[in-house]
Amino acid sequence: MAVSVSILTVVTALHLLAFVFAFGAERRRSTAVPVPDQYDEKTFCKYGTEASTVYGMSAFGLLLVSQALVNGVTKCLCFGKGLVTGTSYTVWAIVFFVVSWVSFLGAEACLLAGSARNAYHTKSEGIYKGKEISCAVLPVGVFAAGAAFTLMSLIATILYYLAHSKADTGGWEKHQNDGINIGMTTPSDAPKQQNTEFNKV
Repeated sequence: MAVSVSILTVVTALHLLAFVFAFGAERRRSTAVPVPDQYDEKTFCKYGTEASTVYGMSAFGLLLVSQALVNGVTKCLCFGKGLVTGTSYTVWAIVFFVVSWVSFLGAEACLLAGSARNAYHTKSEGIYKGKEISCAVLPVGVFAAGAAFTLMSLIATILYYLAHSKADTGGWEKHQNDGINIGMTTPSDAPKQQNTEFNKV
């Protein structure tokens, strides 16, 4: 299977966009501060922007599309014609396949969990006597971990695609079939070949 520049370009672009959204989600995490109610002595949580949730889910979707594209082209390593055995490209294809899936699942888990947690708001009110309510917010670093896993997924996915293209059996099968066709010469064709060679002399 030949390497497609267009597939590499699309996969790289989708991963980089997912990384930008994940990084933006980390920077725009929702914050909350306890605010006293103007009508009584209770306090409630006042939250900031919800942009982090939108960024996180956008990164989640882009990464999912990219992973589906690569595994659709390579038949997810398991459903194609198979790879040439006994070559280093096959070994590296399997290694990068595993790494790409591990990093992809890690990134998706961080992005999905971060988006869900960021969207959660504490709705209860604080107690009396000046005590403030504890506001639930997303911890620092969840979306950053998702961005790091996204970059790891980008590198592993590209290397997996390149190694798979080198180890794919398409070129090897064509060469083998050509050899079989050359060797399957019938006895009746032998005199014709000899006459042809004699005429050339």
